[in-house]
Amino acid sequence: MNNLPPKPDITDTEFEVLDVIWDDYPVTSSEVVQRLNQDKQWHDKTVKTLLGRLVKKQVLGFEKQQRQYLYHPLIAREDYNKKETTNFVSRLFNGKIAPMVAGFANNNALSKQDVKELKALIDQWEKDND
Repeated sequence: MNNLPPKPDITDTEFEVLDVIWDDYPVTSSEVVQRLNQDKQWHDKTVKTLLGRLVKKQVLGFEKQQRQYLYHPLIAREDYNKKETTNFVSRLFNGKIAPMVAGFANNNALSKQDVKELKALIDQWEKDND
């Protein structure tokens, strides 16, 4: 459907860790734990394991400064979101967006603001592609 490189297989828990790193980086593992603990309790060892997995998957990089590792993303949030969206639409809707939007519309899951934003996107697409 597009030319994006294959997306790394990231679990929901790994995504939670990555998401707090995207918000502000570089960051230490202790800072990641502190940010994650604002929503629920995370253990240091669990977070360090997840950071290691994300480094191994080449989603995070790190730089050692003295006795600490400073983590930073190797993939931009926008790029990952594009890959996830493309994968989702391809897998569930055979690459077609209209059935997905129709599903939301038929279940009254679209707000007036959603519809307004969709119309603006379509208008912009038509301007750019005429």
